[in-house]
Parts: sequence; C-alpha cells; structure tokens
Amino acid sequence: MNKLIERLGEIQQQLKAPKNQYNNFGKYKYRSCEDIMEAVKPLLNGLVLNLTDEVKEAAGCMYVEATAMITDGNKVQAVKAQAGIDINRKGMDIAQSFGSSSSYARKYALNGLFLIDDTKDADSTNTHGKTKEKKKLNAANFKAALEMIDRGEYTTEKLKENYSLTEKQLELLN
Repeated sequence: MNKLIERLGEIQQQLKAPKNQYNNFGKYKYRSCEDIMEAVKPLLNGLVLNLTDEVKEAAGCMYVEATAMITDGNKVQAVKAQAGIDINRKGMDIAQSFGSSSSYARKYALNGLFLIDDTKDADSTNTHGKTKEKKKLNAANFKAALEMIDRGEYTTEKLKENYSLTEKQLELLN
C-alpha cells in the first residue's frame, strides 16, 4: 500500500468533525466545509489538501463540481462532488447562489475524501418544508445528457435521481 493511502486512512480514522453550525429554521445541527477544514488541518502533518471548483452544465442545468485533493508531493488522491446552482434562489443574488453551491459541493467532496457520513445529518435530508419536484427533460436536453453519460461526465443514476424521466427515456437508458 502506498504511503499516501496509509496516511489518508489514518486521517480518516482520527478525524472528528463536529457539527458546529445550527439551522434555526430547520432546528438541526450540521457541519460546514469550514468545520471540516478546521478539524482536518492539524492531522495533515506535511500532506497538502487542496480544493478546487469548476462550473459545469448538464442537460441545461448549471452546477459546481468541487474536487478535494490530498497529496504527499508524489501521489494524489482526489474526490469530486457536485451541487446544482439555482440562480433564481429566493433571497440570494447570483454571487451568493454560486457561493452556496460551491460550499456545498466542497463539503461533500471533503466528506468523500475523509469518509464522513452525512446520511444522518439533518441538512442532508431536510427539505425546509418543501418537496422538490423533479424537472422534466425535453428531447434535446435528454440527448445532451446521454452524450455526457457516454463521455463519462454524468451518470445514469444522477440523471434518474435529478429528473423526472418518461417511460421512453427510461427505456433508452437501459
């Protein structure tokens, strides 16, 4: 086993990232990207952690793809995560919307890299009283999504998770 993977495994075992944030509206505690970064920095001991963002588009929807990378100078281990961008989000200007999506994607990239399980976190399941209606894809956007899947830029699972597909579209995916 290479030394980077060994060191990453040690960090994953030692890391304690408490939920230091509180959502007054949803009445739950959660951890932010900053909370994870603060908890992991003392454990790096010479390893370098880097976070990057890239704005992308899939099937007509913009999203931020964040990458969390850790390196020992020789080898790199990286994990990616995505978060949609809602430029019409109520109460946010466009910069805040992009920033919010960036923070969310970075948090989940770090979760993946350091094996932090957020499935029991309220912020991973809280809908703030809203049910999310899945968008439908027209033929052109569905075709674009299929092309992205073929290129490895998107997955069938994500497409099914994020969009309400017709029976014909589901047949074409299989």
